[in-house]
Amino acid sequence: MSAAAIRDHFEKQAIACDDLGSPFTARLCRALASVLDRSTVTGLQVLEWEGNPRADALALRLCGGLHALVLSGEDDALAALFPAAKVAQATFETELAAAIRRNDEALVRALDNPPQTNEIARAGMILPGFLAAARALKRPFSGAEIGSSAGLNLIFDRFRYDYGDAGWGNAASPVRLSPEMRGTPPPLDGELAIVARAGSDIRPVDFRDPDQRLRLRSYLWADQPHRLERLDAAIGLAEAEPFVVERADAADFVRRRLAGPRDGTALVFFHTIMWQYLPRATKDAIVAVLDEAGKAATPDSPIARLRMEPRDPNDPFATLSVTTWPGGETTRLAKCDYHGRWIEWTG
Repeated sequence: MSAAAIRDHFEKQAIACDDLGSPFTARLCRALASVLDRSTVTGLQVLEWEGNPRADALALRLCGGLHALVLSGEDDALAALFPAAKVAQATFETELAAAIRRNDEALVRALDNPPQTNEIARAGMILPGFLAAARALKRPFSGAEIGSSAGLNLIFDRFRYDYGDAGWGNAASPVRLSPEMRGTPPPLDGELAIVARAGSDIRPVDFRDPDQRLRLRSYLWADQPHRLERLDAAIGLAEAEPFVVERADAADFVRRRLAGPRDGTALVFFHTIMWQYLPRATKDAIVAVLDEAGKAATPDSPIARLRMEPRDPNDPFATLSVTTWPGGETTRLAKCDYHGRWIEWTG
């Protein structure tokens, strides 16, 4: 791919960052497009990237590497640019280029890691879906998350939620989610009784490991400190909650969970904004194994699949849907912002 195409990728990522309320990360992407050259190993590797820069989230890999240096306190001069609202553009670019030269080795290593976040705000989208599933299933359930990252949304029931005037959860929780309501608030009745929770990811993040925790934090955008505070608060809660995120292929994880004993409880699989990243063969395998298991599901051992995913790749929103077995009926519950900023209940 040509260097011009790589620079264009950085510009398109900047536009996306602007749209998602991160003008600093947008500025950083544009500055990187301007200053990267082949005088550093980082610049050489970026400008001669062999993969698909958009699919590989190349710009965000580099932004994350720079943010990690700031969060770890390893480069004070770079930290002075974060965020850079009062730094003149020429100075910003000069200092950024110098920071790349100083930290060339660390930034090259950062390019090896695809960005991985654990967006806690999406729990504000799935909580009403879990309550809808609980009302339909009428029994305790095990939660099984596909594509868990660090697994922090597995403890969604430990957070506090406010939907306009309606609320759910512990008012003293350090994680408080208040998505914008579009239309009427979702129904929040129903009892959640979670007997077990487990997740899977092909690259799980162990938030107990300092290096992995830093990487997880680094992919949050520097001018959105509320997301960083929310992540840190969720990690604090998760440290006291036993659960495991397996390193596993998604289809294999689903098969293993379905094969285990349920003893009159329900099994609820869920996933948020990850389906698009799975290979077609894996998607087909998951759908097939759930359909097959659904044929054997009974009212005493039901299965559900809750997902917050776009129905069409061009949709400007995700759709919250739940499918329950026996029966295999799917209900579309809400339209949701991809990052959990707003919800429009339709179910």
